[in-house]
Amino acid sequence: MPRLLHIGADLGALDDQSLSALAAPAAIPPSSPDIPVVPSLVANRPEGFAGWPTAVLRRATAPASRFATRFATREVASDAASSIRVVVDARDDHGLVATIEWMLALSPEGVVTIALTAHAGAEPVELTRLAAAVPVPARASELLDFTGLWAYERRPQRGAVRDGLMLREQRQGRPGHDSPFLTVAGTPGFGFRHGEVWALHHAWSGDNVTGLESLATGDRRLIAAELLEPGELILAPSETYTAPDTVVTYSRAGLDGLSDRFHPFVRRLTPRASRPLVLNTWEAVYFEQSLERLTPLVEAAAEVGVERFVLDDGWFTGRTDDKRALGDWTVDRGRWPDGLHPLIAEVQARSMEFGLWVEPEMVSPDSALARAHPEWVLADTAADNSGQSVPPGWRWQHTLDLTADGAADHVFDALDALLTEYPITFLKWDHNRALHAASAASQTRALYALLDRMRAAHPHVAIESCASGGARIDLGIARRVHRFWTSDTNDALERQAIQRYTGILMPPELLGGHVGSGRAHITGRTHDLSLRLITALFGHAGIEWDLTRASDAEREQLAAWAALYRELRPLLHGGRTVRSDEAGGDRLVHAVVSHDADRALIALVQLTASPVATPARLRVPGLDPDRVYRLEPVTIGAPAHAVQDAAPAWWHVGSIDITGRALAEFGVPVPLLAPEQAILLRATAIAAS
Repeated sequence: MPRLLHIGADLGALDDQSLSALAAPAAIPPSSPDIPVVPSLVANRPEGFAGWPTAVLRRATAPASRFATRFATREVASDAASSIRVVVDARDDHGLVATIEWMLALSPEGVVTIALTAHAGAEPVELTRLAAAVPVPARASELLDFTGLWAYERRPQRGAVRDGLMLREQRQGRPGHDSPFLTVAGTPGFGFRHGEVWALHHAWSGDNVTGLESLATGDRRLIAAELLEPGELILAPSETYTAPDTVVTYSRAGLDGLSDRFHPFVRRLTPRASRPLVLNTWEAVYFEQSLERLTPLVEAAAEVGVERFVLDDGWFTGRTDDKRALGDWTVDRGRWPDGLHPLIAEVQARSMEFGLWVEPEMVSPDSALARAHPEWVLADTAADNSGQSVPPGWRWQHTLDLTADGAADHVFDALDALLTEYPITFLKWDHNRALHAASAASQTRALYALLDRMRAAHPHVAIESCASGGARIDLGIARRVHRFWTSDTNDALERQAIQRYTGILMPPELLGGHVGSGRAHITGRTHDLSLRLITALFGHAGIEWDLTRASDAEREQLAAWAALYRELRPLLHGGRTVRSDEAGGDRLVHAVVSHDADRALIALVQLTASPVATPARLRVPGLDPDRVYRLEPVTIGAPAHAVQDAAPAWWHVGSIDITGRALAEFGVPVPLLAPEQAILLRATAIAAS
């Protein structure tokens, strides 16, 4: 059976003899099968393989029928530069069950996509698993993936690889706040700028399984598959199942090396979009919506330089709080007697775009839609609305079954009517509960079809994927949306870590980040405006704050920041992301460097109190080592609070000229910052005299 030998560093030119030598299996160990056993593309027991099988399927005509256990290669084709295709027949005792097609494609950026399909034979086929498995070497002995919860997404967790199978299963109908996100195996101690790392991402927005298997034979594999329940997927005769893609890449320069490959790959994958500065009304007014309440906010937004005004939850019929009306996607005439036209006129009169919040996949038990179509609600709601339905309510809502006859058409028609009547250029598409009923696979595919249909009908409308914040950030839905809401928290301190780790895979312009009020809505922390502004700058920037209550000084600082965002947008949204490995964990260094290395924008963030009286020098990797750069502070908001106003001499002068090599290897002295403070610096290459 064909097997995947290597994904990693370029091995150079290999003739047939050297390739055969490299591909030869190791010696047969004692008490083992009589032939060498290595996992194939469809690893299974009949090969003598005792690990996790990657293909599990059987004839569905009889419940007691045996699983397909005999696999034979039908076809192999390859383009040595970029692709490999293998077709395998899967048989049981009675003959052909299905054919499996395995396709590997290598992108120009060095990202590998593995695509799998299964084609049923003459009889129905029950498919339980069709997985991608990628070999990694034994030296990849440390494992990193992620966990988290609402408003605290993308928490890294890492440890030593152990023998056996380490799996993460997501059963929420979405990746979840605790999504593994990336599964990274690397050499011990790997960081952002050093170490060999292999990373796997499952490009799917539904249930999945990812992990790493380390076998006693020495084989080690990263694995990924859609998580299918027994009997969930039955293929009709001659029907085809297309598995979600698995995306893999390798770096010998640490996690930043992964971003160097992932970011340009994702930029090609996702729809093109402008990145206007956003104001979202949620943390400004919540459900307190009216023309009188919002017009002053529109005026204040325009004054500070906002380019897109987004009306969040509360605009539609009967939506006075979060316990009712989801699904009733018509404008509430009690609050908006003339519809949204007067508000949009105020927005457009000030040269801003208008956007709208929706949650089309959900339905409130207390809604006209649920009363008219209870068969579309993925719950037994025979009990009262006190949360005793099956499954239980989640934020007083249930999932709308997009696979039910008429349900997806209803959603499309409702949104199409809004987008036709009003000049809306942006939809914040939310998803505020996990799916605990029916088939996550079919629901996810129905969602993809609905999004594809919406985009075809309204190509000028940008869509943001929000799932209670960052619970659905993946490359499956990324093909269909223009931006992600990274987290529901606007706490700048929490956002530093959330954006840092989400940004390993996703380029910064896809990650929405907003400046909140001085006191964070979710955590209650109070932060200086400078930290909030610097944090939101490194992404698709926005504001979520009642600016009518901001001081004149704060509005002036916001206006200056908005102007800087517009000036630096090409760099921030097109450059290379660079992160420094800082000892001690008390601070972070984050930068974006232009691809020609002419300029960079750098943030130094002090997370906690410094454990030393004199701070470590600021070192910034990623610039041209042989060019000279002028490094200068950029004032954003009020100056950051430094302990005893201690600052080096060059800081008072206002700039220092330094080579990229010296800045990366030795660094420059910086002020001793108080906790939860940040400074911003600009590096510009100096032309040779």
